[in-house]
Order: sequence, then structure tokens, then C-alpha cells
Amino acid sequence: MDYTTGVPTPLNESRELPRRAWLRPAAAGLVLGIGIGYAMHALWHTPAPMVATLPDVHTVAEAIEQVRDNYVEPRDETALLDDALRGVMSGLDEHSVYLDERALESLTEQTTGHFGGIGIEVTLDQGAFKIIAPIDDTPAQRAGLNAGDELVRIDDTDVLGRSLDQVTEALRGEPGTIVRLAVHRDGAADLLDFAINRAAIDVDSVRGRVLEPGYGYLRITQFQTGTGAELVKALKSMQTKDGPLQGLVLDLRNNPGGVLQASVDVADAFLSDEDGLIVYTEGRQHSSDLRYLATGSDLLHGAPLVVLINKGSASASEIVAGALQDHRRAVVVGTTSYGKGSVQAVLPLDHHRALKLTTARYFTPSGRSIQAKGIEPDVVIDPESADTGGDVVLAEGVRQLKMHRL
Repeated sequence: MDYTTGVPTPLNESRELPRRAWLRPAAAGLVLGIGIGYAMHALWHTPAPMVATLPDVHTVAEAIEQVRDNYVEPRDETALLDDALRGVMSGLDEHSVYLDERALESLTEQTTGHFGGIGIEVTLDQGAFKIIAPIDDTPAQRAGLNAGDELVRIDDTDVLGRSLDQVTEALRGEPGTIVRLAVHRDGAADLLDFAINRAAIDVDSVRGRVLEPGYGYLRITQFQTGTGAELVKALKSMQTKDGPLQGLVLDLRNNPGGVLQASVDVADAFLSDEDGLIVYTEGRQHSSDLRYLATGSDLLHGAPLVVLINKGSASASEIVAGALQDHRRAVVVGTTSYGKGSVQAVLPLDHHRALKLTTARYFTPSGRSIQAKGIEPDVVIDPESADTGGDVVLAEGVRQLKMHRL
């Protein structure tokens, strides 16, 4: 989880590209998050004529007609087409899916941080639906769901055999309604049962506070369209109130990702244009090969910076951590991140349907691929193995700031 929000513009409409368009794809949507947060500028490769590349496409149309006309129960032709498109996407990776009208609306809601549900990010990992992270201050977090928990049943129905979109849709619903979950957790002998009240999820992506005089703390819960601007505002507010910061902790733990451009904006806030590359992407098409560069000045003016990560830090979080680590601008503290290094484009089929398709991998400035590897912290602190109470990872982050280990 480049992004602007809203439904993708149809491909036959003209658009004026922004000044920094050379940094961005030019026509559908780049997505980084694992199911959450999407860019709505397009990455689009003009396909060769369908007849030339798919000589048997008429067979698909004939199959749909045969089912429509002869199946024992009536089936709507539009529903059959939707099923056919889902079938095409099901043979790809778990992040590539067909978006019908409802799914496209849901994607737009997630991008802006306003939706109805319980507030978790889910991925399909080797056939298992696992929670990447519960979002801060949501019903899921308050109920005690953890990063790494595996969904087994939703409302007494097994999730086995469902698609990622179907599971996501089942978790969502009207605020006030209850969803019942059975969850497998590593180390637990039995399944854990949860009954969680859905709520209107309105996520503020950036929160900040002063830890002690001269030292600030910023928490990013997920990367939304306005996250970069929110971070700059929070940072300037902290520095105006108490004078220049002597150090900052940037907390990306349990942040499942989101909008690509938001991650670039956040990293850019702590780099100068002399640092150059923040992240780059590579795909099969030339239009997928993009480079995102630092363009401004370091808002901390070189003051020490620590980034906190864990196994729930994914995608856009890993872009920020990887860029700041590669440029030796920050010390990364915590445990190895999730390892989601692919980029999805939202490719519109019409006004109501689209494909979310993996089109590229992204790489840190030094050329590291994060896919299935994650970001390794400079200082490993595992809170689960710590004997003391409190937030030992944050405490270590503050200690690193005071050591000026940069």
C-alpha cells in the first residue's frame, strides 16, 4: 500500500499528469498493503488484440452461454461473467484479485481510512488466512486479536476454500453487528473464540506525543492518502511546542502498509534531496519500472531517528524502514518485518469493476528485495522474550536516540 483516492478514472478519459508524474505510474492504481490501501493512479500496459493472444476466447463466451441456458437453476449472465473473471485471477498470487462493484467500493473506503468492520488486516499465507496486524484502537485490537493469528471460522463457517476477498467481506458489516471468529494462535492448545462488535472504523493514521523534553514519538497505524501531510503537521507541532527535537521514535509496529505514495512522503520527510532514491519498482512492463526520489529537506535537521518494526510491519512500512536504514538515517529496532515486497495496480475494466493485479516488486535504495524476507532490524529486541514489563522495544528506541547511534 502511489495513491490518490477514489474510483479509478476510466482508461478512455484524458488526464493531466501531475508535476512529479515521472515518479508515478500513469493510469490505474498502485497498491502496497496486504489488502489495504491503494493508489488510484494507473499502471497500464496496452494489451495486444485479444483475438491474436487468446484465440480460444470464444470458448469462454460459449461456456458462459451454455451455463446460462442449460444449468438446472437460472444464473444471471453478469454473475457468470464475474465468476469467470474470479477464476482467471485465482490462478495468480494471493494479492491479485477481481474487484466487483462492492469490492471496489470497499477498496476506496480502506484507502481513506473510513469503513465498517473490526479493524484487522488479513493475508492468505500458504492456504491460511492470517492476521497481519490489528489496527490501533479498533474492536479487533481491544478484543485481543494478535498479529500472526490464523482465522479458522467466521460466524461458524470454515474459511477453508474461500478467497481473500470473500473473507474480507465476511469480516465487514454494519456497525453494531457481531462477528464470531475462531482463531488458531501459536502456542495455544485449543482454538480461541471471539465475539466482536463491528464498528465504524475511522482511522487516524498518525499520532504523536512528546516522550520527554527533547524526544518525540510518532505512531503510524497505516499508510493512507493523507498520511504524509499528517506526519509533517504532527512533527511541526511537536517542534513548535517544545523547541527543536533532539531525537524521534517512528513506530511502524503492526502497520500493515497502505498507499505507496504515502510511504514515499513519510520517508521523504526525514531525507534530503541529496539522499536520492527512496524506493524503486521493477515489473514486466516498462511502465512498471519506477524510481521515487527524495525531494525536500530533513524536517528533523539531522536529529537522531529510530524506527520500530515487528512481524506485523508490512509493505509500505517496510519501504520506509528500508529506505531510512539504507541511507543510514535511522536505527531500526525490533524484530524482522513481514516481508511483503510486491506492488498491485488497480486496473479498471469499466466504471464498476476492476482487477487488482500484482505488476511489480519493489526494492530498497541498495537493491534489497523485501519479498518473503522482510527488513532485519539493526537492534533486535523481542518483547515476547523480555523478562521486564512495559514497552521494552520503545525503551530501547529511546536509549538508541540518546546514544546518537547513527
